[in-house]
Amino acid sequence: MKIVIGADHGGFDLKGAVKTFLAGEHHQVIDVGCSSAVSVDYPDFAEKAVQVFNEKSCDFGILICGTGIGMSIAANRHREIRAANCHTKQLTVLSREHNNANFLCLGARVIDETLALELVDIWLKTEFAGGRHQRRIEKFSSFAG
Repeated sequence: MKIVIGADHGGFDLKGAVKTFLAGEHHQVIDVGCSSAVSVDYPDFAEKAVQVFNEKSCDFGILICGTGIGMSIAANRHREIRAANCHTKQLTVLSREHNNANFLCLGARVIDETLALELVDIWLKTEFAGGRHQRRIEKFSSFAG
């Protein structure tokens, strides 16, 4: 699987751990930055990741900032993105099963590395349930401006 990953300074260290985990699982990773813990603006990196995704250059995206909230807001501005900010196993499973999330957002300041890696693993292994959920997903594009 090919996954685009991006982070701001708050998520920089966790991004490195996630990249190592993904490589160990034999996924290809496209890193759009940031490249250090120096303060940057998270919308810039969400935008870069979404651009890679929209070019059909990857299957999924992972975005990391301090809380995951900013990245999810920035990514969800795009019609084709369903970015889920997850911090529990249940939310992670449901984001894929019910919402067919194509971006996982994590908050490096609100979850530890062990849980973050577990959530990434769960998220990538969980399938979209389809059925009644598909009908709801299809409504997103009709509502978007």
